Amino acid sequence: MPTERFQFTGSDGQQLAAALDTPEGTIRAYALFAHCFTCGKDVLAAKRIAVALAAKGIAVLRFDFTGLGSSEGDFANSTFSSNVADLVRAADHLRETRKGPAILIGHSLGGAAILAAAEQIPDAKAVVTIAAPSDPAHVTGLFADRIEDIRKHGKAEVSLAGRPFTITRQFIDDITDHGLMAHVADLHKALLVMHAPTDDTVGIDNATRIFVAAKHPKSFVSLAGADHLLSERRDSAYVADVIAAWASRYLDPAVSEEAADPGEAPRKVVVRETRNSKFQQTVTIGPHRLFVDEPVAAGGEDTGPGPYDFLLAGLGACTSMTMRLYADRKSLPLERTTVTLSHRKIYAQDCAECETKAGMLDQIDRVITMEGALDPEQRKKLMEIADKCPVHRTLTSEIHIVTRAAD
Repeated sequence: MPTERFQFTGSDGQQLAAALDTPEGTIRAYALFAHCFTCGKDVLAAKRIAVALAAKGIAVLRFDFTGLGSSEGDFANSTFSSNVADLVRAADHLRETRKGPAILIGHSLGGAAILAAAEQIPDAKAVVTIAAPSDPAHVTGLFADRIEDIRKHGKAEVSLAGRPFTITRQFIDDITDHGLMAHVADLHKALLVMHAPTDDTVGIDNATRIFVAAKHPKSFVSLAGADHLLSERRDSAYVADVIAAWASRYLDPAVSEEAADPGEAPRKVVVRETRNSKFQQTVTIGPHRLFVDEPVAAGGEDTGPGPYDFLLAGLGACTSMTMRLYADRKSLPLERTTVTLSHRKIYAQDCAECETKAGMLDQIDRVITMEGALDPEQRKKLMEIADKCPVHRTLTSEIHIVTRAAD
């Protein structure tokens, strides 16, 4: 997915580094993503979720909070309140340059910040928290043994995820003053709470408190087996899948209809590497966006069907559609067709009717099940029609493929 990198002015005047991941085709909606405490916009979870959402037509803005990543400023001077203010500024920038974010997504402390900022972002219709604490002060548990020193000396250096950070008394005072549950109770936006039951950084009881405090519409999705940082790629992909499906109910219908423009036929098919894994690709066909990958056994991560899976799907769909057209035209009592296909390599010498007599060749096995009160003659005719579907004819005729480098 294309990624546009730029800067915008934060609430305290510093330049904050941002990345906007956009779809190849029509943009259904814009989302704003808040990363976890002391992380950054390019942390694996944020990047993977943003890219996966972009593949589904949702553009995602992610940025580094003050003093983190490539953003200006000193992290020691930032507070939870300043992070919330920067989220509002990010939404303002998106509204001024593109379109306001309809979806707000926050991971860990970023989830708490999103909940606190949501009321100041009028464009937002849907809010998503991932492993978020119900009280921002929960984060002080990461350096509980240094709090006394911080209060005594005004600041202290602490180690978080193996990196040194300076935490000030101002940060602690600010974060303990936030009554997040009041923001949740007065959210007035659709809420999706996502949390792993075994999260050992932010316990599942935090998700319970957020969910109970919120008013409907609200949803909860368990991220069973995931860790707090969504380290496994499959967990980030699952989160993105759920967000895209859930949020579609709350997006502006006008935006969704724009994305659903059927276009002209035949449509171009655009396949592009995501670079998220060895083989993963995105396929864009008009308003439709799909993932292509290879099974784990073949070196992929199985995030989508493989190339031959799509080949078989095309033949199967064409077979069923062709039989349906014929049955309807002839008023045959065909209730439903099911086509099951598989692909394998066979020795040419094992195929008596094949022209190729040496080496290996491809064989597609196609089993057709027809439901309905069809007599033997009707079934026989429909099986003959199956072999006349356009994709079948393409695969069994001479194919001329012209390949050239793009200009």
